[in-house]
Amino acid sequence: MKTTAAADRLKSLIREVKDFPKPGINFYDITTLLKDKIGFKDTIDALQEHYRHDPIDIVVGIEARGYFFAPAMAHAFGAGFVPVRKPKKLPHSVHSVEYELEYGTDTLEMHADAIEPGQNVLIVDDVLATGGTARAVTKLVEMAKGKVAGLGFVIELEFLHGRSKLDRYDVYSLLQY
Repeated sequence: MKTTAAADRLKSLIREVKDFPKPGINFYDITTLLKDKIGFKDTIDALQEHYRHDPIDIVVGIEARGYFFAPAMAHAFGAGFVPVRKPKKLPHSVHSVEYELEYGTDTLEMHADAIEPGQNVLIVDDVLATGGTARAVTKLVEMAKGKVAGLGFVIELEFLHGRSKLDRYDVYSLLQY
């Protein structure tokens, strides 16, 4: 963000819910930011500002909360929007990647024809936590021979060091906790 005051204003629009989904976890609820028309607009504008010098062909949104921001970013760039989904949610041929979670594995999918070779792709999500999900999405983009222009997040949980899994890429977060 350009100023600490602007970041503080956006942070004031995010509700912190203690002990959710389990004791000891603080959940940053963005629904209170989304309903604020100025806060939502400022969030999209600030994310776009960081990447405005890069040609963006496609904005990828990660299921589910990335869908709140990625289509608005695609609109702002005049780009296409591509959803990345959990398994068996997409009706056509897919690229699929399995990745590790803290306790087990998960899988993400993207239509195999969603990105054309050489297209510049911006990946957008609400939170950068451990970086595993975001890293999996970079693999999907690269399977399609797209170029990852960057990864944009509204919130970064710095204490989880997710950025370290994405050190080959331009990673930008508006708000840090």
